[in-house]
Amino acid sequence: MNWLFKEEPTHYSYDDFVKDGGTTWSGVKNPVAQRHLRGVKKGDRVFYYHTGDERQIVGVAKATGDAYGDSKDKTGRSTVVDVAPVRKLKRPVTLKEIKADPAFRDFPLVRISRLSVMPVSDAEWNRIEQMSERPA
Repeated sequence: MNWLFKEEPTHYSYDDFVKDGGTTWSGVKNPVAQRHLRGVKKGDRVFYYHTGDERQIVGVAKATGDAYGDSKDKTGRSTVVDVAPVRKLKRPVTLKEIKADPAFRDFPLVRISRLSVMPVSDAEWNRIEQMSERPA
């Protein structure tokens, strides 16, 4: 499965992620995003998306284990997952580019842009990879 995780670069950029060598993805509050996070399995691919002023997919990560319950959540409802960086994209792919491409008409990033964790189909993944290879 493929996913997109969103983060504010001033809070935890892809470069910070690379420097750390990985992290536990936590702090997801939205129930739909939490449901998606619960579906993450070891080896799943993850696009790392910078929110805020950037609004672009900047890198690739992978889940290093299956999602599991957040030990810091006393309610027992929150899920976390461990992820590690794989590589930066050759060039970032912006939300503007994605919205302009009809292939992404049903992509959750376009339809439900506030969601912090969302699935990415194989076709969407391949298209974003291709977009990152060509000049802006």
